[in-house]
Amino acid sequence: MQDSQERLRRLAHVATRYYLEDWKQSDIAKELGVSRPLVSRMLSEARELGVVEITVHAPGQQRQDLTEQLCARWSLRDVVLCPDEGDDGQTNQTLALAAIGLLERLRARRVGIGWGHFIGQMVSVLEQEPRRHGPVQTICPLLGSAGIPIRNYHSNENVRLLAERLGAEPYFLNLPALAQSWEERDLLCSTQLYGQTHLQWEQMDTALVNIGNYPSTPDFASVARYGDLLHRSRACGRLLNYYFNREGEIITSDRDFAIQIPRDVLSRCPRVIGLCSANTSSAALEGALNTGLFTALVVREGLAEELLHSRE
Repeated sequence: MQDSQERLRRLAHVATRYYLEDWKQSDIAKELGVSRPLVSRMLSEARELGVVEITVHAPGQQRQDLTEQLCARWSLRDVVLCPDEGDDGQTNQTLALAAIGLLERLRARRVGIGWGHFIGQMVSVLEQEPRRHGPVQTICPLLGSAGIPIRNYHSNENVRLLAERLGAEPYFLNLPALAQSWEERDLLCSTQLYGQTHLQWEQMDTALVNIGNYPSTPDFASVARYGDLLHRSRACGRLLNYYFNREGEIITSDRDFAIQIPRDVLSRCPRVIGLCSANTSSAALEGALNTGLFTALVVREGLAEELLHSRE
């Protein structure tokens, strides 16, 4: 028995040198003081006894494995994995093309969109290649516009441009993303304009929601809205104007006067697609998926691997 265990350890040593440390068989033979043919026979025996297991991944197999693991762990119905390109700009362009392709494949008709760099990237992609004969019929914003000079956070402008390039009808929400008080928020949300947008939210079949990191730029007055609550609650990410922690808990504050689609309405949307940009962190992605809001995901392969490996 002892001889058998010693032989297995010897086979494991040879296999480690050859397969993991890239030693040549001749070098292993010199180390052990044996012939090279004997080393070759030992490697064969190591495979036969199960000391070594060799797995060959056919093209696309690793991607399929990642997709299946993501779908099984978070009950997703659709996952689109994109390669990590040479730089963030190219990666974001590839991801944006994938998101547009997913909309077409799902035959999305009534679409709501969030804001952020990814949505802006989709606009830029469609500037170069409009798709006016696709399935999308209407587009509406999922929240008001931010009062900052960054086009990607002007919801109505993104809706206008996307609708124009997808051949869809736009619906606008001419309200700010952040009110100054509950009184102002209640007043704004009692208007006919908000009511019409709320009806669009109830009728949409697909929502496009960017998954962002926390802390982030722009900050969207997080201190005024939450004080130190985000820090105490270990916030790691943001979707629309909601913040969440790694456990998927949406963090609420009695000073948060954001004007955006209510969570219960978003949860009733048949398809909620999470959009990960090139710099989305694995913590933000994990927290977003743990909210249970998402049914589909567009993500780069490297981020998917990082997320799944961090859970092993």
